[in-house]
Amino acid sequence: MTLTSTGPKRLYLLQMGTAKIPIPSGTMEMVSGAAYLVQMNDGKNILIDSGLPEDYIPPAGTPLTEHRSTVIAQLALLGLVPDDIDMLICTHFDVDHVGCNDAFTKAELIAPRTQYELARSGHPRYAAARAHWDHPALHYRLIEGDTELLPGLQLIETSGHAPGHQSVLVKLPETGPVLLAIDAVTMQRLFTPDRKAWPTDDNELQLRDSTQKLLDLVESEHVALVVFGHDGEQWRTLKKAPAYYN
Repeated sequence: MTLTSTGPKRLYLLQMGTAKIPIPSGTMEMVSGAAYLVQMNDGKNILIDSGLPEDYIPPAGTPLTEHRSTVIAQLALLGLVPDDIDMLICTHFDVDHVGCNDAFTKAELIAPRTQYELARSGHPRYAAARAHWDHPALHYRLIEGDTELLPGLQLIETSGHAPGHQSVLVKLPETGPVLLAIDAVTMQRLFTPDRKAWPTDDNELQLRDSTQKLLDLVESEHVALVVFGHDGEQWRTLKKAPAYYN
């Protein structure tokens, strides 16, 4: 694969906790909390999502998360601090994806306009972390639809789990294209066009359309690896920081 001087160089998967939770089928499933770091050839550090806030208290009855960490602790494993992050991609505004945004006041925050405006309107789904993602020191750039953010780093609009939700395609020089599905497809077993929505999803029709869009992308872009946002079983098999894909 041809590598541009400004393209992605490394991809780090930042795992910030695992837990067993009940799913709609009535069984328990291992889930993983995550963020991602893309290091570009020109030295830029691009963070994707910021995880749960350190002060997060889960709702009563929620299973305890094991091995819990924060995105700041994960970055420290790589010798980085929040001020080293040049750009923070906010795929959507659920509490487990934007809970540490307020630590990244030096970064440019990239967010889907639909999500940002819905969250700012006071929608209760996004209220839990508002103090963290709506901090006055943060600087947002709003995007719409599919966007090539940087060479080799593409945002894919995948509504359904949440309006305007973004998945991310990272084109690495050795591994090849890696698709970060985020919450458009949380589990590998859900990567099918006839899937059903979960109670935490927003729109089943859009969810199916977005899933098909990603299935088509995997084929057209010859995607080497799809990382599913919360698949604890898959995450056991993946390289996790400080290891990386390049």
